[in-house]
Formats: sequence, structure tokens, C-alpha cells
Amino acid sequence: MEEKNKSYSTPYLGQTVTIKIDRPLHSQHPKHGFVYEINYGFVPDTKAPDGEELDAYLLGVNEPVPEFTGRCVAILHRTNDDDDKLVIVPDGTKISDEEIRKSTNFQEQFFKSEIWR
Repeated sequence: MEEKNKSYSTPYLGQTVTIKIDRPLHSQHPKHGFVYEINYGFVPDTKAPDGEELDAYLLGVNEPVPEFTGRCVAILHRTNDDDDKLVIVPDGTKISDEEIRKSTNFQEQFFKSEIWR
């Protein structure tokens, strides 16, 4: 990752992060109607450039949960939108870039992004 590409989200890489889930597994997006194929939430008390909290995908948890503490193993850095997404997994979980792409495609298909590790 080049110095100029460093982002507000990079300090979370490799860290243990607690997220609140506001879009649980199988819930429907209130505006766009798609279904969340994974738990999706945010890091409380943060602020991303879009004015909202920093968003996070939770992978490796196959039931709806209200919150979760796990490890940030990657960042989906959107190159055509100013809204990075943390990728959080249970501690010790290994996940490939391909698995991240497949799991988040339900929403990320509408954006261009890079996976930062």
C-alpha cells in the first residue's frame, strides 16, 4: 500500500475490533432492497469521510448477532466511493481475498475496490 493511499481505516488492520451489527444476516436493506448475506455493522464512536461510523463486514459468523468482537484482517477500499469497509473475522480465522470478494459481492458488486491487508 503506497503512502498516498493510506486511509482513516488502516489503523484497524490486525487489531481486535468490536462492531455493532445494524444489518444482521438475512436482513433487507431499507432503501435498496437487497438482502445482507452476512452480518454488517459499524465501529461505534468513529467517523468516516461520509459522516457515518466506519462500516464493517463480519465474515465467518453464520447467524445474526447484535455485536461482535473480532480481528480486522482486511479493508475493502473503494476506489470510486469514499467509504472503506473493515473485514472482521473471529480471531484466528484465515480468509482469502477470493472469499472476501465472494462474501461481500451482494453489495460490493456496485463499486470498484481494492483489498488492503
